[in-house]
Amino acid sequence: MPTIPTTMRAAAIDKFGGPEVLKLQTLPVPIPDLSDVLIEVDTAGVGPWDADIRGGWSPGGRIKFPYVLGYEGSGRVVSLGSRIQRFKIGDRVYAYSWNNPKGGFYAEYTAVPAEKVAPIPKKLDLFHAGTLPISGLTALQGIDDVLELKRDEHILIHGASGGVGTLAIQFARLRHARVFASASGEDGVALALRLGAHAAVDGKVEDIAEAARRFAPKGVECVLALAGGSGFQKCLDATRDGSRVAYPNGVEPAPRKRKGTEMLAYDAVAGVVEFERLNRAVVDADLEVPMAATYDLASAAEAHKRIEEGHVLGKIALRIS
Repeated sequence: MPTIPTTMRAAAIDKFGGPEVLKLQTLPVPIPDLSDVLIEVDTAGVGPWDADIRGGWSPGGRIKFPYVLGYEGSGRVVSLGSRIQRFKIGDRVYAYSWNNPKGGFYAEYTAVPAEKVAPIPKKLDLFHAGTLPISGLTALQGIDDVLELKRDEHILIHGASGGVGTLAIQFARLRHARVFASASGEDGVALALRLGAHAAVDGKVEDIAEAARRFAPKGVECVLALAGGSGFQKCLDATRDGSRVAYPNGVEPAPRKRKGTEMLAYDAVAGVVEFERLNRAVVDADLEVPMAATYDLASAAEAHKRIEEGHVLGKIALRIS
């Protein structure tokens, strides 16, 4: 059995505010309940939701300080609740636990309910797996469950060069769809094309609707919008009657309803079955998880500054161990 210390390093906040409130602290190692898995964290994913919560947005329920951020990550199992049969000590796992009561992944250890934890597909290392759960589940469920994307349908992915969009391109290609990407910058366009988009434009420079209509003259059947604003509205101008438009809750401003278009807001769900489906898709798509930047735990505030600068191509990671 591994030796587990009583205290750990963690990047936590004692109050809401800018990136400067996120500081390295020494905190107690969480004690797993009967249905929890204690993970020695290797990598934590950093997303805009982390910065939102640090700035004062509450993800449900009152936040107690000190509050350890981080809702996705990877590592090795070092302790198990007595009810857990699915894992053993030493297993490589990754997890997504929203507003976890035992603290987040910006720490050397975290205790997570077992149903939110999954074995890492052999294709992935701990580093890339740690940034995958939220983005991977959001992308796959948007493609498969919400849009129910079919072979040869045309899909417009808006925000295609971000953490979710880069994965959504690959999952859409796995379903044999025709993929048009609205990305950020010339480098974002190049990334989207490399990952499998059939066509791509810089959504901040070019007219998305006009370019998408050249790609799909009758209009696209599906839109997966991962960014809001005027670009999202332009995406709607590229749709045909009877189209489906999916977007994760939190994309703002929320789009106006449009006649003849089904507007579908959703949240990613984490669970045993959902992770099994994600693992199969990771292998079947030979998934690449693009990385924009990597920071150590003590530099978590710098990672948040980078998130807020924008133009993040792929994912940002914190290396913990």
